[in-house]
Amino acid sequence: MKMNELGRTGIMVSELCLGSMTWGTQNTEAEGHSQIDYALDHGINFIDTAEMYPTTPLSAETQGDTERVIGTWVAKNKSRRGDVVLATKVSGAGYKNVRDGAPISPDTIQTALENSLASMQTDYVDLYQLHWPNRGSYAFRQSWTFDPTGQDTPQTLEHMEAVLDALDGHVKSGKIRSVGLSNESAWGTANWLRIAESKGYPRVASVQNEYSLMCRYFDLDMAELCHHEDVGLLSFSPLACGLLTGKYNNGERPEGSRADVSSANLGGRWSERALECANAYCEIAKKHDVDPTQMALAWCLTRPFMASVIFGATSMEQLKNSVKAADLHLNEDILADILSTYKDYPIPY
Repeated sequence: MKMNELGRTGIMVSELCLGSMTWGTQNTEAEGHSQIDYALDHGINFIDTAEMYPTTPLSAETQGDTERVIGTWVAKNKSRRGDVVLATKVSGAGYKNVRDGAPISPDTIQTALENSLASMQTDYVDLYQLHWPNRGSYAFRQSWTFDPTGQDTPQTLEHMEAVLDALDGHVKSGKIRSVGLSNESAWGTANWLRIAESKGYPRVASVQNEYSLMCRYFDLDMAELCHHEDVGLLSFSPLACGLLTGKYNNGERPEGSRADVSSANLGGRWSERALECANAYCEIAKKHDVDPTQMALAWCLTRPFMASVIFGATSMEQLKNSVKAADLHLNEDILADILSTYKDYPIPY
């Protein structure tokens, strides 16, 4: 498994990252533990979670259970804690199941971090991420109506400085090793970097944004910024919530799938055009005799700004299949077909 440096931190992470948002709902504690063991045994040292997980479905009753699944694994495997890079996220404005939807602030970070450390039964988090910006984001299909003109620039910059100051204290105390962003823009990332540099605060190491064959906003301004600033992408939903695996071809909704148990429209991704696009990519895989899941993940691994590709699994069979993507080479013919399909479906959802 190839290892990449997380920003300029010196922390090395596997190019595939095990996502955990099904642990506690679609997956039991034992299944979560088995996934961690298998991942570690096959070169994956990176696990991503969040205080709001699990998400399939989201509920106040299960909020935090994913971190607790990780915590019981850590408690049973104390000698292996150093083998794992644990990443989690503090929730922000609007999500009522966590702190009644309070925005991110030094106070909420203090509370959230202590809760996450207790849940995961660890003394430190390797990567602590801000789940989404207080000012809003164009992520999760909000791009159709995104309007930044209502943002208060001085207030936003003041907030960034206060948050970085708080994170600096937690880094110095040893509770956080590095910091990252999620669902961020180029302007936002640039200012987090600028303020950190001017004040001597922790430097942003990564940005966790959606990225897949079907969602390529990151290819433009963010790619340029990350190249020049050594900030790596942690791509979430690289399989477009399962659309790129082929399981939803022809509008099928397999029993137990996310479209069946959690999100009927896959978070705004389900549409006739999106299904056409996903089917086109699956046909490329069929044409070249490769697994569509592995092709989608392997393609993400070819991107120059990629630090790690976050994928999840609800079965050991899915996990084993996805891990094989690290060994799949996409030749020029496959890449040419992918590019052609991208031009046909540049923004399918």
